[in-house]
Amino acid sequence: MNKIKQQALHHVVIVGGGAGGLELATKLGDTLGRKGKALITLIDKSKTHVWKPLLHEIAAGSMNPEKYELVYLAQAHWHNFNFRLGSMESLDRARRVISIAPYFDEDGVEVIPKRSFEYDTLIISVGSTTNDFGIKGASEYSIALDTQDQAERFHRRLHNALVRAQTQEAMVQAGQLEVVIVGAGATGVELAAELHNTTRELAAYGLDKIDPDRDVKISLVEASDRVLPALPSKLSDAVTLELTKLNVNLFTSERVTEVTNKGVYTHSGRFLPSALVVWAAGIKAPDFLNRIDGLETNSINQLLVKPSLQTTLDENVFAFGDCAACPWQGKAEGTNVPPRAQAAHQQSSMLIKSIEQRISGSTNMPEFHYRDYGSLVNLGRYTTVGNLMGNLSGSSMYIEGLIARMMYQSLHKMHLMALHGIWTVALQTLARLINRRTESHVKLH
Repeated sequence: MNKIKQQALHHVVIVGGGAGGLELATKLGDTLGRKGKALITLIDKSKTHVWKPLLHEIAAGSMNPEKYELVYLAQAHWHNFNFRLGSMESLDRARRVISIAPYFDEDGVEVIPKRSFEYDTLIISVGSTTNDFGIKGASEYSIALDTQDQAERFHRRLHNALVRAQTQEAMVQAGQLEVVIVGAGATGVELAAELHNTTRELAAYGLDKIDPDRDVKISLVEASDRVLPALPSKLSDAVTLELTKLNVNLFTSERVTEVTNKGVYTHSGRFLPSALVVWAAGIKAPDFLNRIDGLETNSINQLLVKPSLQTTLDENVFAFGDCAACPWQGKAEGTNVPPRAQAAHQQSSMLIKSIEQRISGSTNMPEFHYRDYGSLVNLGRYTTVGNLMGNLSGSSMYIEGLIARMMYQSLHKMHLMALHGIWTVALQTLARLINRRTESHVKLH
C-alpha cells in the first residue's frame, strides 16, 4: 500500500495492547485493514503480550512466559495492522494528535525518540494498575502484578530467596521465606495457592535444606471481612476452606498501614515479617489519563464514557476495558461495568461494529450492554471454583472441581482463538501437552 493511499484511509489508533486492545486490533486488521478500508495502528509500551490473568502463574513460577508470550510485531505482520512501541504521553483533541514518550532501553539509552500520531478515531484501552492508596512504603517495598516484567521480577526474588536459604550456614530467619500478599481478591488468592505448590516443587529440585511446611509461610491480608469480597459469599467460603487446608494464613478485617523492607504493619498493630510483599489490593487507571486534554475522569482515573464507549466530551475518542467507566445498563444509576476480562472482550467485539459504522459515515453508534457470565477462581492444581450467571433469570449456579477448571482454562483458549484462530490454538495446545512430559512443571531460574 503506497503512502498516499495510507494517508487517505481512516486511521484508527488503539493505545494499549492488553487482551481487549490486541483482540480489537487483530479483528480490525483482519477485516478493514486487509481490505484496505482503514489503517489500524496499535501502540503499547511493551514488546510482547501475556494474558493478564496468567501473571500470578508467572510470578509463582508455574508458567514460563517465553512459551506463552505473543510478540506484537509478529501479530501485526500476520494480521494487517501496524505496531508502534511506546507510552502515550499527551493528547491534542483539536488537532487529533497523540504524543508518544521517548522509549529507553534497560541502560537508560534513548532507542526511539518522542513521536506524534494523527488519528481519525482514537481508542484508549490501557487497562489498570494496582492502587496502593498512598500507603507508606507500598510503592518502595512491595511488588504489584500489573505487567509481565513485574511478575518475572517477583519470581526472580522468590527463587533467589530460596537459593540463599539453601546455601547459607545460618538457620532461616523470620520473614526470609515468608510471602505477604496484600489484597485477597482473585489475584491474591490465586497467587497464594500457586505459591504453595511451586515453592514445594522448587524445594524438591535439590533444595534439601528447606522444609516448605516449616520455612515457607504465605499470608493474605484483606481489609474486608472475607476473601474475595466482590464475589458471592459461597465462593468466598469455598476458597477460604481450600486456603486453610494449604496452611495459608488469612488476616481479614486488617488494613495495611505501612510496608517496610522487613515486613508489613496493620492498623491493629500486627506486624507480619516478610522480605517478599505483593500488593494486590485495589486498582486504578493509569495516572496520565487525568492529564489528557480535559477528558472527564473519575476518582480512580477511569475515563468517563457513554454507552457507545465514546468519551463524554469527544465522540472521536473511545475508551474501554479497565480504564473506562462505562454505565452498566439495566443496573442502578451510577453503577459501572466491572473491570473484568470478559467485559473488555465483549466491548472489543462491539467496537468492531462501531468502527465500521464510523467509516461508512454513520453517527448512529451501537450501545454496550454488559452480560455477566459469572466468575471463576483457579487455585492451581488444588481446585477451581466459580459461579455461572443465567442470562434470562439472573440467578447464579455454583460450580467447582474439574468442570470449573475446564471452564477457567477455556477463557484463555477463547482469547487465543480470537488472536490466532481455532486450528492454530489446537495445534499449540497439543504441542504443549507433548512437551510438558519432558519439562519441569516449575520454572527453575
